[in-house]
Amino acid sequence: MRKVPLGASGIEISEFVFGAGSIGGVGASTSTRGFGLNAEEGFQRLDEAMDLGINVIDTADSYGGGESEKVVGRWLHERRPAGVLVATKVGLISRPDGSRGFDLSREHIEARLTRSVERLGRVDLFLSHVPDPDTPIEETLEAFSRAQDSGAIGAYGVSNVSGEQLETILRTADAKGLHRPVTVENRLNLLDREDEARVLPLVLGEGLGYTPFSPLAGGVLSERYLDGAEPQPGSRIAVAGNIYYKGFHTPENLEKVAALREIARELMVGVSGLALAWLRDHPAVSAPIVAPRTFEQWDAVKEARSIRLDEKDHARVSAIFA
Repeated sequence: MRKVPLGASGIEISEFVFGAGSIGGVGASTSTRGFGLNAEEGFQRLDEAMDLGINVIDTADSYGGGESEKVVGRWLHERRPAGVLVATKVGLISRPDGSRGFDLSREHIEARLTRSVERLGRVDLFLSHVPDPDTPIEETLEAFSRAQDSGAIGAYGVSNVSGEQLETILRTADAKGLHRPVTVENRLNLLDREDEARVLPLVLGEGLGYTPFSPLAGGVLSERYLDGAEPQPGSRIAVAGNIYYKGFHTPENLEKVAALREIARELMVGVSGLALAWLRDHPAVSAPIVAPRTFEQWDAVKEARSIRLDEKDHARVSAIFA
């Protein structure tokens, strides 16, 4: 698999990242625990990712109530893969009642980093999972910067940030003489292009990496829901549609996906493969995060890997979802 730079960080990564957010549940919500991959399935998907040449694993301390980090850590210990980067996130707290909390205080970051290292063996990239409105940005950035100075992490990044928040983070790091984040992990796909307005110009202008999650909008960017097909029990839309994929599965969006299918047929690829190729070839994107739940779902990644969209085809796809 082709390797690409993570912005101007000097870090080289594969053109796709494996997302381990489905191990132990679907994301961080307590209501979706048990609906994702079990440990054996997680090992299988991780093996398959490495076989394809993916060299980055993305997880978080809150995914599956911590199960994702634990399974990834066991896999790393048993397989000992060479050249693999481990990324995890901190700051999102999922409460038993389904509500969420946020904590990017120095104490919380340091304590959770210690636990993540215990589970994973090491942390190469450490990201804030969500902004914390109750903790001063200076305190958060100082904690990440100290962790980098101490060698506990290789570098850090931010996730789920707006353009204004990212701008403030960069300005604060510079003013305080702290390490800057090297990458951003936000949602970007053909059905959610909000980051193109403010975040991506900053990413490009400041030399940051960008690894978008939900590249297929929970499976809506596929043939799966076309021609009147309904979400199947256990699918991401059925399990977490109102949590992570709200507003994606609509008649209007499915009409756009049907139009995308026409271009996919011309190019002799599937809808999912074309949607991934569009995202991978986006000028601001370093590497999309993919999270197949079955072996067969790797086909879309393989198709995307095999094609390169020229400027005309990229613009044709973009125009459908303008």
